[in-house]
Amino acid sequence: MLDIFLIGVGGQGLLTIGEVIADAAVALDLPVCFYPYKGMAQRGGLVKAQLRLGRSAVGPNIPPRGADLVIAMEVSEALRAIRALRPGGEFLLFGERWLPTAVMLGKAAYPALETVLEQVRAAGGHPVYLSPDSLPAGLPANLFVLGAAVGRTRLGNVLPAAAVEEAIRRRWPRDPERNLTAFRAGHSISI
Repeated sequence: MLDIFLIGVGGQGLLTIGEVIADAAVALDLPVCFYPYKGMAQRGGLVKAQLRLGRSAVGPNIPPRGADLVIAMEVSEALRAIRALRPGGEFLLFGERWLPTAVMLGKAAYPALETVLEQVRAAGGHPVYLSPDSLPAGLPANLFVLGAAVGRTRLGNVLPAAAVEEAIRRRWPRDPERNLTAFRAGHSISI
């Protein structure tokens, strides 16, 4: 059983991560509940989702401080997800920065990366940081992050990499190679 909270901004492919995880789980006959939330998710707006793997007869919402794994695709939005993380949970942070309007207008400060990581630790979480500089040029960040999640967090104990690769092939049947390359690069990265 694994409860996963995903957060980022529109345009990052965060919901695609959730859909690929859900598809891989269904193919393995693993109970899954996927609850996406788009809000004002046009490019740059908040996007979040919840996935509950291996639990039958439960609702889609993860209780506060109940997520075993948080996958955050943007530094400032990661702060919103800390309250979802259970003590002892893993927090995978892809360090991309999308400046909110208030920051661009000089009305707010952008949080420092170390501040976010400190808050994850203070909540009892185990941060796993993935630098955007580690993303090979031309590959989709979302599948790179998914690969890192499968390779470097307990998600890989629930979903084998081969099952996720099959889900990627099903989603992009005409030409899955670019997406598989991104997934494999993330999966093999040492963090």
